[in-house]
Amino acid sequence: MNVDPLISELSTSRLIPVVVLDNPADASRLGVALLAGGVGSAEITFRTDAAAAAISSLTAQTDLLVGAGTVLRPEQVDAAVAAGARFVVSPGLSAAVVARARELSVPIVPGVATATEIMAALDLGIDVVKFFPSEPLGGVATLRALAGPFPTVRFIPTGGIDASLLPRYLTEPHVLAVGASWMVERALIAAGDWDEITARTATAMKVIRGERA
Repeated sequence: MNVDPLISELSTSRLIPVVVLDNPADASRLGVALLAGGVGSAEITFRTDAAAAAISSLTAQTDLLVGAGTVLRPEQVDAAVAAGARFVVSPGLSAAVVARARELSVPIVPGVATATEIMAALDLGIDVVKFFPSEPLGGVATLRALAGPFPTVRFIPTGGIDASLLPRYLTEPHVLAVGASWMVERALIAAGDWDEITARTATAMKVIRGERA
C-alpha cells in the first residue's frame, strides 16, 4: 500500500473536509469550492447512496485527493476504489476492511477510540489512525494521553471539531491532520452556498498556516 501521496497531502493541508453528499450533481461544484478555499483533499462518506457517484465525479473533474469515508464493509472498499477513491476511512477498526483495502492497494485509515484498538491497528501494520469521535471522547486531553504510549502513531482526530477547536489540535505533534465538517455542512451544500464553503475553508487554512483568521 503506497500511503506516501496521502501522507504528503495531509502533512501539507492538515485538513480533511468530511462531506455528506445527497446529490452527486453537487460534487463538482463542491470540489471547485474546496480547491478555491485552499484545501487539497476531501472525504466523501458512504452515508448516502450518492457517495460512489460523487467520488467518481470529483476524481474526474477536480485535482482533489478524494477518499471514501464511513466505510464499514469490504464491499464498500470495492465500490470506493471502483469510483476512484485514493484512500479509505472507517469509523472503527475492521480487520476485514483493512484486508480488502490492502488487496486493492489503497491506503486505509481506521478509527480508534482506545489503547487496545491502537494496539490492534499496530498489529495490522497501521500507524496512521482516525481518533473518533474525538470531542465526545475528551478531545485533546484524551488524544494526548493515548499518544503517550504510542510515539510512532499519527492521529487524524475527527468528530465534533469546529473552527474554534482547530488550533488546539494542530499544536499537538502527533496530529497529522484534522477531519471536520463545519466548512461543508450538509445545509450549505443543499443550498448551493459554494461561496460560504470556500470562505469557511479559506478561514480554516489561514488558521493552519498560523495567520489571523
